[in-house]
Amino acid sequence: MNHTDNFMNKISVRGICVDILHNFWMIVLAIITVWCAATGLHNVTYQPVYTSSATLVIGVKGDSNIYSTLSMASQMAEVFGQVFQSGALQDKIAADVGDGVQGKIQCSLVSQTNLLMVQATSSKPRDAYLYLNSALANYQGVSEQIFSNAQLQIVQEPNVPLKPSNSSWLLRQRYLLMGVAGVGMAFLIGVCYATRFTVKTTKAAQHQLDGTIQGIVPFERRSRRVGRKRRKRAFLINSPEVSMHFSEAIRNIGTKVEYHMRKNGYKVLLVTSIGENEGKSTLAANLAISLAEKHKRVLLVDADLRKPALYKVFEAKGAKKDSFSYVLKNPCDWRDVVGYSQTNKLWIMYQFAPVANPGSIIRESQIKEFLIQCKEEMDYIILDSSPVFASADAEIWMAEADSVLMAVREDWADIRHINDCVDNIRQSNTDFSGFVLNAFHMDGKAASLQGRYTDYDGYSAGYRAYAQQKGAERWKN
Repeated sequence: MNHTDNFMNKISVRGICVDILHNFWMIVLAIITVWCAATGLHNVTYQPVYTSSATLVIGVKGDSNIYSTLSMASQMAEVFGQVFQSGALQDKIAADVGDGVQGKIQCSLVSQTNLLMVQATSSKPRDAYLYLNSALANYQGVSEQIFSNAQLQIVQEPNVPLKPSNSSWLLRQRYLLMGVAGVGMAFLIGVCYATRFTVKTTKAAQHQLDGTIQGIVPFERRSRRVGRKRRKRAFLINSPEVSMHFSEAIRNIGTKVEYHMRKNGYKVLLVTSIGENEGKSTLAANLAISLAEKHKRVLLVDADLRKPALYKVFEAKGAKKDSFSYVLKNPCDWRDVVGYSQTNKLWIMYQFAPVANPGSIIRESQIKEFLIQCKEEMDYIILDSSPVFASADAEIWMAEADSVLMAVREDWADIRHINDCVDNIRQSNTDFSGFVLNAFHMDGKAASLQGRYTDYDGYSAGYRAYAQQKGAERWKN
């Protein structure tokens, strides 16, 4: 695989487009900035020039032959131009209109004709008109000394200019500059996306993450029901609102995690992430539900004392139970605080509000004894801790947990921070179960990759379904 293919595997065209749409305001801002800059520079640097013009015909006195007239016109055109620009005529114009009226005279012969175009330019339209009128009224006094047999007749009288005759380059190219600014900003956003040290594709995750990928949770879009107010409910696998792909992905991950825990004799699983909003709480809740569906005794604990979220996930705001922090701060029986969810078939210890100084509470509490007591009655304990980079609380829980599972959201956390955290977990002699790629948009490669994650240790999907069915029958009997 060459460097180009390797680079393309690390980025997503869809991701670039989404990033551009999310930052579209930056493109609009760049376009507005260029428009304002071009307009401002135009107003500062632009000097309007007004041109008044008149058309004259060159003739020969006493000769009506058109060929001789054209021949003489071409000879006299240059001289007439010098006459209109001569100092003598300039003095006459100044004496006529005054020194306050400034302008310049230019002459040009219309090709293949005896027509002479005379133009006067000035910074003011009135000055250009007066300057040309004065030039036409006084040129004969200068030209008769040079051409006694030539005459000029006015064909088109001088006009009063209504708009400048020159244009601003900035105004002419303003819309082009705005387009270049918009495209340039979009390109810059794309470059920033491509160079960000985040996991953008499932293909890149295999090479960038230092650990086993337990599975991929596809991005789940909220359903839009017309005429109903949308509620921000968590995506739970036993909810009819979630898709089959989402629920099956979670259950497959739960099967792999359970196998890993059972093989090593582990019971306490810590679910965490590097940053906030990576979906760790929803992942922990769904893993607990998937294990409970297999008739396991599962305890789900909201160990995030800074920003608890499980009570929102299960919509348990009105539950008349003490928070988990009460168990940590007071000598009591944890069974008095735990609640049982009949719908989800699992035990849950909620944290209903943030607490002050959560780090000191966790350090001073008897976490080890609490977990030992829970292990005696539960098959699995899943801890939903705070993000690693949000506080040091997660590190304290890592020392007490049997294994750690980390949620990695698409294009979210820095890869270097993720791998550094995994190194710290391994150095603390805590088992690392692996990563769960959360909220990833599934393309063809991702779907095939997830298919590979579905099977493990030679077990086929059909055999696992059969084994689960037999296990359920044994449980009923």
